[in-house]
Amino acid sequence: MDITRFHAAFFEESREGLDAMESGLLALEGGSGNAETINVIFRAAHSIKGGAATFGFTAVTDLTHLLETLLDEARGGRRALDSAAIGALLVAVDVLRSLLSACEHATPVDQAALTRARAGLDRLLAGDAATIGAASSTANAAAPAQGGDWQIAFKPAPSMFMGGNDPLRILRELASHGELGVTCLDSALPSFEQMDPFEAYLAWDLTLPGHVSRAAIDEAFAWVEGECELNISSTALAPVAPVVEAPTSLAADPIAARSDSADSSIRVAVAKVDALINLVGELVITQAMLRQRSETLDPVANELLLSGLVQLERNTRDLQESVMGVRMLPVEFAFSRFPRMVRDLATRLDKKVQLRTFGEATELDKGVIEKIVDPLVHLVRNAIDHGLEMPADRRAAGKDEAGTLTLSAAHQGGYIVIEVGDDGRGLNRERILRKAAERNLAVPENPTDAQVWDLVFAPGFSTAEALTDLSGRGVGMDVVKKNINALGGQVEIRSEYGHGTTVSIRLPLTLAIVDGMSVAVGDEVFIVPLNMVVESLQPAPADVRTIGGDTRVLRVREDYLPLVNLARQYGLPAATRAADAEPSTPIAVVVESDGRRLALEVDELLGQQQVVVKNLESNYRRVPGVSGATILGDGRVALIVDTDGLVQAVRPPLAA
Repeated sequence: MDITRFHAAFFEESREGLDAMESGLLALEGGSGNAETINVIFRAAHSIKGGAATFGFTAVTDLTHLLETLLDEARGGRRALDSAAIGALLVAVDVLRSLLSACEHATPVDQAALTRARAGLDRLLAGDAATIGAASSTANAAAPAQGGDWQIAFKPAPSMFMGGNDPLRILRELASHGELGVTCLDSALPSFEQMDPFEAYLAWDLTLPGHVSRAAIDEAFAWVEGECELNISSTALAPVAPVVEAPTSLAADPIAARSDSADSSIRVAVAKVDALINLVGELVITQAMLRQRSETLDPVANELLLSGLVQLERNTRDLQESVMGVRMLPVEFAFSRFPRMVRDLATRLDKKVQLRTFGEATELDKGVIEKIVDPLVHLVRNAIDHGLEMPADRRAAGKDEAGTLTLSAAHQGGYIVIEVGDDGRGLNRERILRKAAERNLAVPENPTDAQVWDLVFAPGFSTAEALTDLSGRGVGMDVVKKNINALGGQVEIRSEYGHGTTVSIRLPLTLAIVDGMSVAVGDEVFIVPLNMVVESLQPAPADVRTIGGDTRVLRVREDYLPLVNLARQYGLPAATRAADAEPSTPIAVVVESDGRRLALEVDELLGQQQVVVKNLESNYRRVPGVSGATILGDGRVALIVDTDGLVQAVRPPLAA
């Protein structure tokens, strides 16, 4: 059998295992781990070792064997995982990632890094400082059976084969440690006609010499926890309590004894999901076309047809929402990489940093998550390097010497808001203005704090006094804003000198489908994102004023809003009208972005509909004031108004 076809699954599962190991090790270092955390780390290392051995990845197998040895001592109570040990284990995890990449892409192994990782683990194994005495029960469980033999009663659950495990593999592994005595128990074996090839019927009574360690026996059965009845005892010691035992009711049911996670999820390539989303998008367009064509039908003569089209619309929306949910992932996928990063940066800078995360379960489109990671990395690095003070400086300022870095995510309407905050020194207003003057940047007269903070997004802007390999070269913040704007999002800074800084990022939940209001502008149709619309109204001529020569504003109750004529904004000709038709009264659609409102002047409101967003930049080119395009039910292309961009580009009116 060609086992290389299983490589992709092995690499993906191994990386998930490494992520679990890293999270567990950081939890142990932070004091939030427990004995089960060590078991999770050990099982992840054991799984990677077993898979690597199967595929012949020797370097991975050898390194994970060293990891296993250390972790087995820790879970057996014979070793304390102090900061030095956890540091060496984290280095080994990093090297394992590079080894997996080398195996996957058939590239050379970084021998220097591998040697350093092995040396670090060997030093820990050779030293006695971290070794502690184990409790007597743990010692009995881990030590050889002095003066007697091991007796093992092993009864696989009927469903063991369904979990991908083979009892004979376990017997072969046990036999590699010493002479194995085997007695096969076939009392549960049915007649040939009743035999199910997917069920395990045999059980075994096994014996091993007493010099074999209990840890080696436990390792052999680590793959089948929860899938067997197991009792291990010694003829020289009192019987040891069963390590793994499946209830009889489960053993009798081949379905109930399977792993819930294995039954409830499958791995699907992202390309297949994207193809499915595109097909559903085309279905939405077709359904919209049918609905538009049906508006001219006689509702009485075509009652059944129209009823079916209503049901089709409802089912299409449900299908679309379900399919879009497949791409939605918890933002934890982005946050999970930062505990390790924060630890390493704090160590390099001799700072103490406590990371707090909130809202990790908040879901976001996978494509958005992938594109937001780099901006978040910039913000976290800046917060640790520039924002948080040294421990001595924090003590002098009356603060806890450990700075706090906060990552949070929350839904707000059709958007997600991600914030990166710190309780550090905050931004220095005068220093930023001085740097802006040195660089000849345009600064408003009597600028507000928000306008001053926006200066840090200027290309090449930096207030750092010295260059480091982390930050201070004036790159990063402008890239952050550029990337977030490209996602249809916004970024703003809030800061108080001496108390900290928070960078807030506002992003759409998905980039694929939006609810929109369709409006007519001249002979064209535009889509205004519905979550940006506050209200629509037909203003009286007296409500529209011109100030500053060419700036038009609209009075809405007691407020004055900038009024943008979309036909003029996009350079469209006037609408074609019959000679005897009266000119229509313009309609204003009030939109809001980032707390600022703007009125869009259109000719007609056509209705509300859900549209599939097509990337205009990849199919044509970037157009100012346009965030994308869609296909209408009649086959025409409608542009989607970039309301965020328009609001940011238009100056607020002077107070009336």
